[in-house]
Amino acid sequence: MKPEHFYWTALAGYFGLFLLLMLWPTLLAPPARFPVALLLIVTVAPLLLPLRGLLNKSLRSCAWAAYISLIYFTHGTIETFANPLQRGYAILEIVFSLLLFLGASLYIRSAGKG
Repeated sequence: MKPEHFYWTALAGYFGLFLLLMLWPTLLAPPARFPVALLLIVTVAPLLLPLRGLLNKSLRSCAWAAYISLIYFTHGTIETFANPLQRGYAILEIVFSLLLFLGASLYIRSAGKG
């Protein structure tokens, strides 16, 4: 496959994860104990760090995005077992984080050879 396919897979995972993490605490399941703004800062801020480089197809930023996606994979896995009411959102978080991780990793591997 072409490196572009992996890059678009990584972008789909990135923006899917970003959209999910923006909607989850605001519209889908608002928290009762924590301020929504605090949750958004804690969950979305790490995704914003590699955004510029990811859009510019920087291999280093793609690597960082892949590393950061592992945090969301871990969070989604824990939420899947800890919170049965929001299991669907947690599974989506796992899927999007895996798309980002695999897409970015395979893009780095295939684009770095050329």
